[in-house]
Amino acid sequence: MGARLAPAMTGLPFVRFQSPIRNERGTFTGVFGLVNGLALTGRLTVEQATFRRTSNDWFDRNFTNPAHADPSVYDVDVNPGAAAWFKATARVFIERVDGYLSILETHEVPCEAVWSANPGRVIYEDEHQIVAVARK
Repeated sequence: MGARLAPAMTGLPFVRFQSPIRNERGTFTGVFGLVNGLALTGRLTVEQATFRRTSNDWFDRNFTNPAHADPSVYDVDVNPGAAAWFKATARVFIERVDGYLSILETHEVPCEAVWSANPGRVIYEDEHQIVAVARK
C-alpha cells in the first residue's frame, strides 16, 4: 500500500490514511471508518474482528476523540468535510495504523497515505492530531 512510510521520510507535518475514492457525501472515508465498515457488513475474520476491537479500544483509551472535546467538529452543517490528520510526531499512533491497513489490503479495499503541509482550515488541534476543513 505504501502507506507505512515513516513520518521523517516525507518531511511533511500531517498524514491521513483514507480511501482514494469519495464516498456518497463527497468525502474520503478514513482508515478507521473503512475497517469499521467491513466489520458492520460482517466481512472480518475472527482474528481481524479481535484486532479491530482491541485496537479501537486502545485508541479510545489513548487518543482524544475530537468530537468529545468539541461536538461541532464533525457537524456537517458547521464544518462540512472535516477530516482528522495525525501529526507526523504522533508515531506511536501512526504505527498502530499498520494493522488496519493490513485488514484493508486483505479485503482489497484501497487506502492511501496523504501527507500534507496544509490540509485546510484547522478547527481542532491537540498534541497528536488536527481536524481540518479543506479549502475550496
